[in-house]
Amino acid sequence: MESNERYYRRRAVEERMAAQRAVTENARAWHAKLAQDFAERATACTAPICGTVVLNG
Repeated sequence: MESNERYYRRRAVEERMAAQRAVTENARAWHAKLAQDFAERATACTAPICGTVVLNG
């Protein structure tokens, strides 16, 4: 099973690639935003509080 951090990092990369392939500016912007969101989630999972949030959240 894939960890949350690994999933978010993988999705960030996939969304960055989708942004590069996007035909319209709106699609490019949306994929770039998703990539940023996933990257932030992955970074948050590396923080010590991440485990606490998952257990208590």
